Amino acid sequence: MRRFTPGATAVLLVFGLGGCRSRTPKPAPPPPASLSLVAVGDILMHQDVKAAAAQDPHGFPALWADLVPLFQGADLAFGNLETPIAPATGRPGVPFQFNAPETLPAALRASGFTVLSTANNHAFDQGPRGVRETLDRLRAERLVALGSGEDRAQAEALQIIERQGIRVAFLGFTDLFNLDLNHRATEPWVRPLDLEPALQSVREARGRADLVVVSVHWGNEYQHTPTKRQRDIARALAEAGCDVILGHHPHVIQPIEIMEVDGRKALVAYSLGNFISNQDRMYRADLFPVAGGDNRDGAALKVRFDRRPGPDGRDRAVLAEAVVEPLWTENNWGAATPKREIRVIRVVAAEARVRAELDQLSDPIEGPKAVPDEALRRKTTLENQEYLRTLILRRKRVAEAVGEIFVSR
Repeated sequence: MRRFTPGATAVLLVFGLGGCRSRTPKPAPPPPASLSLVAVGDILMHQDVKAAAAQDPHGFPALWADLVPLFQGADLAFGNLETPIAPATGRPGVPFQFNAPETLPAALRASGFTVLSTANNHAFDQGPRGVRETLDRLRAERLVALGSGEDRAQAEALQIIERQGIRVAFLGFTDLFNLDLNHRATEPWVRPLDLEPALQSVREARGRADLVVVSVHWGNEYQHTPTKRQRDIARALAEAGCDVILGHHPHVIQPIEIMEVDGRKALVAYSLGNFISNQDRMYRADLFPVAGGDNRDGAALKVRFDRRPGPDGRDRAVLAEAVVEPLWTENNWGAATPKREIRVIRVVAAEARVRAELDQLSDPIEGPKAVPDEALRRKTTLENQEYLRTLILRRKRVAEAVGEIFVSR
């Protein structure tokens, strides 16, 4: 038997390589199909929010201009529309009974929103006709409404959207009503969170789509902890086949949790807090405890799903990333100006911007160039330092609420 020593092997390899023709390398396989979803919480149409939009030449999009690139860059963008849009059939909005102007749907669409929950405790603020008008206006802007309909069947219908070759099924429910006008199945309807029918709908959705997303309006206002009942419902929805639960109503942020179910990861955001509102308008970090600004905190949940082969060899969409970007609602309430300014900002980006401005102001050469007057430069520095302190406090507050591991830095 002939043996190959290491040296002989090397010679053979060299000879073999010398005799090979060059080959074109095989192209790398394409990356897996990927779908991104961005979700925010309550879109509240308080009077001052509407006034701020009316006084800005760019309207509502100016109130969240910082977020527009994020929404437009995602395959799907979700928010809880906590107001009817019924200027023709409803009454002017008053405290605790909302109504939004006709310009809002187009503004939401132009900003990048694609899916809106309309199942919440304010859905019937303008009565059944308000529900119908809201849906008409949203459809006109190609916005998908979840959980309400011109009749019960429409409110309970599964909404399926395909992006990047991935089919996403959406369902919407509310666990709370200020006014429950669900009287006849043939009239405008807002879908309540009845657990067994909800689970059956999720099971149906699981069989028809790659991903199942459930919007649910639930929980206790101003409490950072979900109830045991919420946790039990979330577990049941996940076991029925839900991949993402988007919660809202408490007006403050609650934890995010990832559940393992049959080898699948389901993400539960119990409350994404307010997206935009006029709540906690008097808060100042130098005068109030940190909890005094909780209603102005928000969370932009960024989720990515990738299509990958499962244990059975078939492709399936799996949770690949879940990150929260802290948001903060700026509010100039009490300022010596007649113009109301309310806007949502991305906290981490604002922190970086303010730190850069402080570095410039403290530089012995660049500081006087930027602000020649020394007294004004000192004043600007102090204002920026206080603003930076506010941003740091709010970022940490959001991280404590949702869980440090989810917050981007």
